[in-house]
Amino acid sequence: MFICLVLSLSLQVLSAQGTVLTVKHVQPEAKNDQRNHYYLGLLSMALEKTRDSHGDFVLAASHLKMQQGRALNELERGANIDVVWSMSTQEREAKLLPVRIPLLKGLLGHRIFIIRKNNEGRFLNVSSTQQLKHLIAGQGHDWPDTRILRANGFPVMTSPSYEGLFDMLNHERFDYMPRGIQEPWNELATHKGLGLMVEKSLLLKYRAPIYFFVNLKNKALAQRIEAGLNMAINDGSFDDYFYNCPSNKQVFKLAALKKRKVFEVENPYLSVKTPIDDDRLWYGEWK
Repeated sequence: MFICLVLSLSLQVLSAQGTVLTVKHVQPEAKNDQRNHYYLGLLSMALEKTRDSHGDFVLAASHLKMQQGRALNELERGANIDVVWSMSTQEREAKLLPVRIPLLKGLLGHRIFIIRKNNEGRFLNVSSTQQLKHLIAGQGHDWPDTRILRANGFPVMTSPSYEGLFDMLNHERFDYMPRGIQEPWNELATHKGLGLMVEKSLLLKYRAPIYFFVNLKNKALAQRIEAGLNMAINDGSFDDYFYNCPSNKQVFKLAALKKRKVFEVENPYLSVKTPIDDDRLWYGEWK
């Protein structure tokens, strides 16, 4: 089994001869931000699968700390970073080169909410999308989800800071923070003093694949990552990693998806090139 976050450079035996590929990625946005771990593990897996055919590699965090918007801009101009993982949009696919393999098998678009504990009753009484639209969501100002929610008529308050969202929610600036189902428990574990909880009854759902992106000119890296991910899909190690990575495995139990009221909305910013017909790439009911 490829254990989550087995990307330690100490495990990489670098060749004494030949060129070693250095792949620069983003730093965590905050000290307690663990969102990178899963994606770095997949990136390491893809590069490891192609070591024999493409050569040795090293993963290295960029020396610059960047929020998502800046990371994408730096990637577009080919500076300071080689790969970003991000939700896909038509604009991003025009400016950057996507590896069109959904890294979370579509789960990013299964959104459950972080809310204030003292506000739980308001959500238990929500029975329709229209009722949910009477509450205010909080999102990052440059997250694609912000545009998707607004396009579907949801009021959204934004923050330029990931960490700032938790304080804003705690101080009642908005009512709930939609998160991919793999995200909120780790996030709450690192924000224990704020009186927040995972809402238990609702699920907001839209198609939202998250891909690896590279610079438009870096076709060699995109092809290598794609080849490695396809090898992992075909030999079963991608699914093994996806279902058994601790950050995912526990979530399938905690999220209790079948017990939630599901509100499905459209993602009008989805590229027509999204591989929606490839059953290997999607989780559960998206098939």
